[in-house]
Amino acid sequence: MPADTPTILATSGGYRAGARTRVELAPLVHHAVELSGAGGRPTVVHLGTAGGDQRWWQAELGAAARAAGLDLVHLNLFEMPSVDDVEGLLTGADAVWVGGGSVANLLAVWRVHGLDAVLHRAWRAGVVLAGVSAGSICWHVGGTTDSFGPELRPVTDGLAFLPYANGVHHDAEARRRPLLHALVADGTLPRAHCTDDGVGLVYGGPDGTRLLEAVTEVRGRSAWVVERDDDGRAVETPLVPRVLPGAR
Repeated sequence: MPADTPTILATSGGYRAGARTRVELAPLVHHAVELSGAGGRPTVVHLGTAGGDQRWWQAELGAAARAAGLDLVHLNLFEMPSVDDVEGLLTGADAVWVGGGSVANLLAVWRVHGLDAVLHRAWRAGVVLAGVSAGSICWHVGGTTDSFGPELRPVTDGLAFLPYANGVHHDAEARRRPLLHALVADGTLPRAHCTDDGVGLVYGGPDGTRLLEAVTEVRGRSAWVVERDDDGRAVETPLVPRVLPGAR
């Protein structure tokens, strides 16, 4: 069942340690499904491109999804697409969840396979696009990444479904915040929307690009807006997220 308007949930969370499974799908993943309006047993397509489609991780997520009552389907692109009809798989899903890893590699591989255009059509059709870390930055203009090595660097060729930059792990990785501020201040990146670990940003509205709210699965965490002021400085403003059911 498609969402009423194009919807994106961009996060720095979605997983936590499970009780009976090694990994548990945390409230942000469930919120992506809720945004889709799906009833019954929802279908979520997982894209693990940024992590190289690691089969061991897919097994952990599969166990977590079964425990959560979701049908999770993995779309692999390594070594070749795992289904003949990629567009049919994506447009038939309730939500798409994109995992973390290398956002630079994700963008390159998706473009080689034409997945950028397919995902755009799925989004416009009401499939909720969501993800964590690289799976958050990808929907934006860009952000900061360790895709190229231990030293963080800017990535500026995101899919730009959303006309903002994106900062992930804003509270958890000390080098992220100052580099993002510098990139916004010098104009390399536009206005940026950032998330602490456990926080997500919901975008929707008529064209799907309006920041509607911040939500969190971890109490006490924040979202942030970073903008360039008239003096060429980066100014950061907090956004208080709504606490999701099941948050800890």
